[in-house]
Amino acid sequence: MNDCLFCKIIAGDIPSKKVYEDDLCYAFYDIDPQAPTHFLVIPKEHIQSVSQVSAANQATVGHIFAVIAKLAGELGLESYRVVSNIGDQAGQSVHHLHFHVLSGRDFTWPPG
Repeated sequence: MNDCLFCKIIAGDIPSKKVYEDDLCYAFYDIDPQAPTHFLVIPKEHIQSVSQVSAANQATVGHIFAVIAKLAGELGLESYRVVSNIGDQAGQSVHHLHFHVLSGRDFTWPPG
């Protein structure tokens, strides 16, 4: 999609700090990290959100989770959180499926 921020990042039109890339997905560090380690993994195919996952693209989404596990291992992350916001009310600011991977701080609830 021409106006999609993440499609522009994948195309190389907008710079990013790449963590990983293959034929199906792209991973890069978040520009506004919410934890000491915070990167995103996105499909190269434009999928709007988790609500658009279907039989046609489920293999890509499964692959992304395998990549997340691989990267977490390579980065030495023993504990991490994977987050995907779906829709405006949930905080999805870019309407291209993406998974935030966060680590390096305590995420337990209640904090303290």
